[in-house]
Amino acid sequence: MSNNQPLRSIAVFCGSNHGFNPSYVEDARALGREIARRGLQLVYGGTDKGLMGVMADTVLAEGGEVVGVITKLLFNLGHMHKQLTRYEVAHDMRGRKARMSECADAFIALPGGLGTFEELFEVATLTQLGEHQKGVACLNTNVFFEPVRRVFRHAVAEGFMKAEHSEMLICHTDPSVLIDRLEQWQAPTVDKWIAPAHVHACGLRQ
Repeated sequence: MSNNQPLRSIAVFCGSNHGFNPSYVEDARALGREIARRGLQLVYGGTDKGLMGVMADTVLAEGGEVVGVITKLLFNLGHMHKQLTRYEVAHDMRGRKARMSECADAFIALPGGLGTFEELFEVATLTQLGEHQKGVACLNTNVFFEPVRRVFRHAVAEGFMKAEHSEMLICHTDPSVLIDRLEQWQAPTVDKWIAPAHVHACGLRQ
């Protein structure tokens, strides 16, 4: 963490499906075991579906604490995990994301779909803007997040993102290394604004 305080809880974003490759489930279990081994609290979306359910089941089986934040819609549909340490029902997805962010000291994304990407990009954006100083990481099973990293590098090359913000997304395939790096992470100290090309061409400064 950037404030040099130890991690106490990690919010994990991941798919409500399992994916086709068994390694997605295997790595989700490995991360769950590591979170429980370190005595960290898991904060996640509260359902028993897909990798989300795998994460919760694993942390609970290892004696860890799991806090689920589920939307009212999913709760009413009966998708809530029944064995959670604690759960909260949020009015909608916006409220769910806000509450998960409040409860977490850092964030890890596993492979997933639209919801996972949306959650990942939102917390990374808040870190970039300085609205919080919390590390953001990706468990890069099967190089799943390499296309995201390529898009970030492309945004840098085209003048829409600074390299420091492109590089702040921690990616690794080993859950232990990933959490170690989150604990050591420091927030970038640069702002997000980049001088337009014509300013550079004229030799002017912001």
